[in-house]
Amino acid sequence: MLNPQSIGQAMNHGYAGSYARQPDMIVNTRPAGDAVIFGAALKYDANGAVAPMGAGDTAEDFVGVASREVKSALNYLEQSAGSYAKGEAVPVFQRGSINVRCGSGTPQLGGAVYVRIAASDSIPTAVVGSFEAQADGANTVELTNCQWAGPADANGIAELRILTMNKA
Repeated sequence: MLNPQSIGQAMNHGYAGSYARQPDMIVNTRPAGDAVIFGAALKYDANGAVAPMGAGDTAEDFVGVASREVKSALNYLEQSAGSYAKGEAVPVFQRGSINVRCGSGTPQLGGAVYVRIAASDSIPTAVVGSFEAQADGANTVELTNCQWAGPADANGIAELRILTMNKA
């Protein structure tokens, strides 16, 4: 007897840090100046290594997104939460479409993309360094070279489109 199965009405986008479309993408490898999780917004540190964006950063600091690569998990209990340790090679997604977690707001096709640079009492669940689909005053910076490519899936993962490289 056959047991038919269906996958539902909508497919998930996948995991943060996974590329969404090819071939229009540029990915360069840089050393990690600090621990970096898959799908993180990145900047260059004082030594030219990549580090997560955070307090005091501007839109001009944005370099790209930490791309997800096939890599063994370092923690048995967190098999799907990937990261790069300080000093490891990080594939930095600098142009094209990549999946990222949206920390707050509702991504829409062509919508503005923000990175949180400071915590906020108005959105207590928002994490510093996360991509967001809504402005939060001085707590976020708009990435003018990026747009959302559609809504987030049930897991909060949405397609981010980096239109042009911000830095080499």
